[in-house]
Amino acid sequence: MDNSQVENYQELAGYVIAALVNGKSVIAGNDKFLHRENIEHNTFDVEVTVVHLAVDNSYIGYIIIADKIKQDAVSAISRLKQLGIENNVMLTGYNKIIAYQIAQKIAIDSYASELLLEEKLEYLEKLIRQSQGKDKIAVVGDGINDAPIIARADLGMAMGGLGSDAAIETADVVIMKDAPSKVADAIKIAQKTHTIVCGKILFLLWL
Repeated sequence: MDNSQVENYQELAGYVIAALVNGKSVIAGNDKFLHRENIEHNTFDVEVTVVHLAVDNSYIGYIIIADKIKQDAVSAISRLKQLGIENNVMLTGYNKIIAYQIAQKIAIDSYASELLLEEKLEYLEKLIRQSQGKDKIAVVGDGINDAPIIARADLGMAMGGLGSDAAIETADVVIMKDAPSKVADAIKIAQKTHTIVCGKILFLLWL
């Protein structure tokens, strides 16, 4: 299709993308947006993301999007717990069903679903307040929506292989391979480096 036929493109993050195509209003949005606009549509109780399509406010169908859990995700959470990393939390824009299924499969401690960018930030702020400065909070992400919470965390980590430029530029640490288990490797390296540095400082003090 000729791009000149597409006009007035708009995006409401976490809800909908819309445009005029050949003079017709075309939207691709989630269930919340269609309810808000009073557009009658199919409803689903499934473990995938459903994007609803409408033309001139008439429902025409849907697209199903499904991501696969990375192969090392389960071992990544297990290794973090072995390293003493407490309260592993998943913040996601996925619906409650998908989030629950993922949390069960990877044995995450807790999760919050259907979050928009600002809601992720609000949840992180709540965790920071609860820690009362006693604990450090690290955030690992790869999407453009993760950039604000990566920046706000005590330690921000981005997955560099397929991560967005915004997440990578904001992060304190970039994991070059898109493997969650590499997060545990980075923490182990940091712990060993910290031990070596402290040992050298003590050695110098004894001289």
